[in-house]
Amino acid sequence: MGWLKRFMGFEAPKPAAGSQAQGNLPFGLGSGRMLKLDPSLKLLLDGHSELEVPEQEVVWAVGEVDLGQSVRLARFYMEDEDYWLQVVMSGTSAEDVRDIILFGYYSVLPINSDAELKRLVGPESTIGLPYYEHEGYEFVRQWGSEEGQTELTPISERVTSPETSYRIQHLSMLYARETGLTDRREFLLLSVEEDEEGNVSLTTSVGVTLQSTDFNVI
Repeated sequence: MGWLKRFMGFEAPKPAAGSQAQGNLPFGLGSGRMLKLDPSLKLLLDGHSELEVPEQEVVWAVGEVDLGQSVRLARFYMEDEDYWLQVVMSGTSAEDVRDIILFGYYSVLPINSDAELKRLVGPESTIGLPYYEHEGYEFVRQWGSEEGQTELTPISERVTSPETSYRIQHLSMLYARETGLTDRREFLLLSVEEDEEGNVSLTTSVGVTLQSTDFNVI
């Protein structure tokens, strides 16, 4: 890791030995599979979440993250590059699903200098504070217990597509808010990402809780 390691002073953890994309994945998801969402979900979330739920999406790439203590993330990036699905699992089995969140990209901002990186996510920025305002809504920080700004969380992700495999380093902060719907929260994920070629960007993604009954995999 280059810029992010120098800037933050630490390195993202590497996945545990033997971790392999396309391995034990939930719901039969994988590259080339179609995620078909229940049409009623869009109507249910209307007025409660900023995310516009698509009808169906085809998975292109799969990312896997080992968070330690038997917790791992599986991320499914869609072919049209607008959406991605994250599944949190509390074990090595694909049945050990804890949370499902559908994310849509809100913005991707390229970062071209250390000064710009510091301005966006450094001590003077609002990312990492206990509360974060986005599109008129107040989100509550989910990671870190500090009263003030907390450090972004380092994540190392191995992504595999039909064409290639590569690693992405993230420094991320997750926020959430209640939508007023039962078991449905809206999430805001802000992440500085650096690929293996040294390209750095700040991505903002808006997500919403899904239930396993909200979609089918074809």
